[in-house]
Amino acid sequence: MGSTLSDLEKSILAVLQKGLPLTLTPYRDMAGEIGIEPEQLLEVLRQWDADGKLRRIGAVVSHVKVGLSAGSMVVWEVEPSRSEEVGRILASFAQVSHAYQRPTSPSWRYNLYTMVHGADSGEVDRTVRRMSKACGVKTYCQLHTKRELKKVPPTYIMDR
Repeated sequence: MGSTLSDLEKSILAVLQKGLPLTLTPYRDMAGEIGIEPEQLLEVLRQWDADGKLRRIGAVVSHVKVGLSAGSMVVWEVEPSRSEEVGRILASFAQVSHAYQRPTSPSWRYNLYTMVHGADSGEVDRTVRRMSKACGVKTYCQLHTKRELKKVPPTYIMDR
């Protein structure tokens, strides 16, 4: 997070990384687990938000359970001068859950990555073709998901 976290902040991050409790009072419940008042927890979260340490707090939806059982990681070869422009176009598609720019290497020329979801592989393929047309990039490779082996939120605090 850029700066050293206090013991209180570490405790808050440790409970927050578990996900919001599925209760009517999630912040009160998290604060209770740490042994602090809810307002103290919320004040730390507000400060993290103001400092840019916290992007958002939100639900993580299981795409398979909502009917989006197909997916492909699509890797795109984009001229470096167009990376920002093309990245924005690709990320604007509702079917895209992740969009990244990564370095290339002599043996791997793809520099933009998108994760595309759909109800079935045909829907994913149609979306990818629309994406290609929208950004004008024809050199890409679809890496179809065969089976999800692991999907968990990141763990930042290990010792609590």
